[in-house]
Amino acid sequence: MPNCLRLLPLAGLIAAASAWPDAAAAQVTRCVRPDGVAVYTDRHCKELGAVERQPRHDQSVAGSRRAHPGGCAHNLQDLLYEMTTAIDGGDVNRLAGVYHWTGMSGSGGNAVMTRLGEVVQRPLVEIVPVMPTGPDGEDGVLYPQTTVRSTPVALRVEQTLANSSTPSRTVFGLHQYFGCWWIRG
Repeated sequence: MPNCLRLLPLAGLIAAASAWPDAAAAQVTRCVRPDGVAVYTDRHCKELGAVERQPRHDQSVAGSRRAHPGGCAHNLQDLLYEMTTAIDGGDVNRLAGVYHWTGMSGSGGNAVMTRLGEVVQRPLVEIVPVMPTGPDGEDGVLYPQTTVRSTPVALRVEQTLANSSTPSRTVFGLHQYFGCWWIRG
């Protein structure tokens, strides 16, 4: 059999492999539709009639520097910074450092640490404040922000499952204790 005929099946395999979509190149994008609903997709947001959600101001892990050295998160911005840094860095202890543990039993603490460990293992998309429910029972998440200012009652951590485009959502309540902001389950 001539050499060129032996290489023909190999050439066909190479051509087929080059046409196969590159799974590693697929990237999940968070798009926001005009009605404020988030859509997770690997397509361009414009194809869905939506706009791309802007990335967080710092996509890199900020290292061990804390927003509130030697203390607690005195404002929500510091709390969000700590949570973002902990999740981006996969640091369950750092996330546990902003959790309100007061009055929790040992078994309850173990359950919370397991939950926090699962949260830091998933890629972070964003952390969204959850606003109090309106008088007419509307959803508490306001997007875009209205002119009425109020304090959030919770933080919703938007993530994707590891190695997937499937969205995952965890909601932590907010608690102010001795002048500091904490999350709780």
